Amino acid sequence: MSANQSATTGKLDSYFKLTARGTTVRKEMIAGLTTFLAMVYSVIVVPSMLGQAGFPHTAVFIATCLVAGLGSLLMGLWANLPMAIGCAISLTAFTAFSLVLGQNISVPVALGAVFLMGCLFTAFSLTGIRTWILKNIPIGIAHGAGIGIGLFLLLIAANSVGLVVKNPFDGLPVAMGKFTSFSVLMSLAGLAAIFGLEKRKVPGGVLLVIVAISIIGLIFDPNVKYQGIFKMPQLGEEGLSLLFAMDIKGALQPLVLPSVLALVMTAIFDATGTIRAVAGQANLLDKRGQIINGGKALTSDSVSSIFAGVIGAAPAAVYVESAAGTAAGGKTGLTATVVGILFLLILFLSPLSYLVPAYATAPALMYVGLLMLGNVTKLDFGDFVDAMSGMVCAVFIVLTCNIVTGIMLGFGCLVIGRVFAGEWRKLNVGTVLITIALVAFYAGEWAI
Repeated sequence: MSANQSATTGKLDSYFKLTARGTTVRKEMIAGLTTFLAMVYSVIVVPSMLGQAGFPHTAVFIATCLVAGLGSLLMGLWANLPMAIGCAISLTAFTAFSLVLGQNISVPVALGAVFLMGCLFTAFSLTGIRTWILKNIPIGIAHGAGIGIGLFLLLIAANSVGLVVKNPFDGLPVAMGKFTSFSVLMSLAGLAAIFGLEKRKVPGGVLLVIVAISIIGLIFDPNVKYQGIFKMPQLGEEGLSLLFAMDIKGALQPLVLPSVLALVMTAIFDATGTIRAVAGQANLLDKRGQIINGGKALTSDSVSSIFAGVIGAAPAAVYVESAAGTAAGGKTGLTATVVGILFLLILFLSPLSYLVPAYATAPALMYVGLLMLGNVTKLDFGDFVDAMSGMVCAVFIVLTCNIVTGIMLGFGCLVIGRVFAGEWRKLNVGTVLITIALVAFYAGEWAI
């Protein structure tokens, strides 16, 4: 290693605390690339969904890249955590299909709602309310959320390649897809290959599988086509047409405000649960079980939603796919920094995003989902009510395909269970207040 390379490595080590967290620059680079490849689909999916609601496609593509790029850089350089930020798919769907198409709200008003949501979201983060929520999440539900998010990630990945499909028979939600399809075979082969490479502790094993399957897809799958490498983003009038287009006054109308509050509540518990789960997966919890630099992490994703409203995108959040990077060894903000830089580069290298098919990244996401099931061993069944409430949280996250729903049911079961078990003294005021707020949120039919 040259003197310049050694000096650069030393500065990165000092800034990101690489040695202290037991990682290296190489591991962090691989982890960042792995996370990026696992979530790069967002630059295709988000513009597609918002485009159906009348958002200009080019403007949304640019905004989506900027939110993911700058949001991840903020998380990496400021919070020093390996969590990537992007436009949340669930909140994107709500913005497009419920706000704009469902309520016939204009695009500027919808962006105003996103901006207001980001402001409230940030206020909750800066005032410590989200940190307070984190501290009042019972340990069983915290681990249960990790289990549920793992199952959810596994289901999403399996469904994206056709391994699991909607069941045609009433009463049964899902069924196995076509086993002999190319995408299913590639996904299962990739998953098995990851098992083998990780067992042998091959550096960057997850990333190697993604790259290898992408190459196989390029050779044998006619749907994977080389479309070039470089493409200049259209930064003219069309590309920046949504910049400062939000109508804040319109978003304050009584018709729109309930949707703003629904976005805020969903983001608070969805994103907070995801951050807690990814941090736990990366062993980035302190002796009290709290997230290292948790306050900065919570503020990073909420500020990114403000930015999303300003430039014309959907609300932002930490991506659960960040766990793919932590599984690859990411432990510091250098992982998120790499993700951020790559998302800014994709503005100029957008054709490359089409070279990574869903079945190339699905094995990595399924592997991460399986790893997160390890949280089951952390449940203390000596405290039966707490452990079973965590299991309720886990199971219903995947059954309802909604992280907040699982958390709400877990909290409800915990409080009622404690009362019937004669353990009401184990409840604290914070847990009870969160339970009441969540139940009221669902009872009022405001949930997304």
